[in-house]
Amino acid sequence: MAERTYRIHVAAELSGVRVELIRAWERRYGVLQPLRTPAGYRVYTERDVALLKRLKKLTDEGVAISEAAKLLPQLLAELDAASVASEEDPLASGSGLDFWRDAALLAAEAYDQVGVSAVVDEVLSALPPIKAFEGVLAPLQREVGERWHRGTLTVAQEHLVTQVVRARLVSLLHAAPQGGRKHALLACFPEEEHELGLLAVALRLRHAGHRVTLLGQRVPAVDLGRAVTRLRPDVVGLSAVNNPGEAVFEATLTQVLRELPPGIPVWVGGAAATAHADLVDRLGARLFSAEGDWARLVG
Repeated sequence: MAERTYRIHVAAELSGVRVELIRAWERRYGVLQPLRTPAGYRVYTERDVALLKRLKKLTDEGVAISEAAKLLPQLLAELDAASVASEEDPLASGSGLDFWRDAALLAAEAYDQVGVSAVVDEVLSALPPIKAFEGVLAPLQREVGERWHRGTLTVAQEHLVTQVVRARLVSLLHAAPQGGRKHALLACFPEEEHELGLLAVALRLRHAGHRVTLLGQRVPAVDLGRAVTRLRPDVVGLSAVNNPGEAVFEATLTQVLRELPPGIPVWVGGAAATAHADLVDRLGARLFSAEGDWARLVG
């Protein structure tokens, strides 16, 4: 796979070093030797951007750039060693994964859905499905949500990333193993439209050797009960992200559980479920809220 390169303004965004500083550091200290396109534009590799980040960290800590430049052989050796480790195990070093996430975020800020798709597709071509999701797609989606809450990304920017991630998750699910001795049925709460978390659970369960029936968004309690009664899965997983308040959440979960046949474990995950953890426990369901819960869910 050809090494990704970036124009100087993108390298500046990714590294946190202003364009003017990059040019000055090149001219005065020779810290970088960027490639040139046929049209004469500077382009920077991921290694170049990583080096800029190291130099910025040193200068932020009070080291003069003239002194930091003398450390170039050591810095480059460290970067090359990290690159080798990352090639052996892409999750051994988070820097490469963060780079993909940051590149997707830059594309989102520019309303460039094609750019977001290109980054995500590169991730999926480089990593196995579960590692791609856990190492890049999930952190990307969390960061997008946090930036939307802070007001630094618009609803449109959040949506264009979510649509790309959702489409790729659906594609990964189609390619995932279908068989398995144990059977999980997954659905959203009756009024819940956020299903990314549910798709991720389905992906992980299939790769853990489970057969999965995925019902998706806005499943009425009565219809869920009929499906569970007919299919008799080993476990039911429910997603509750939007938080309508304690009373509504309790009434909804009570209604859902009432429709299900007894004896089948019910797991509930999502932001609303976490906010009402005591209710989930009191009503007899199990809360899925932490990585350690996977062992119990797939056991």
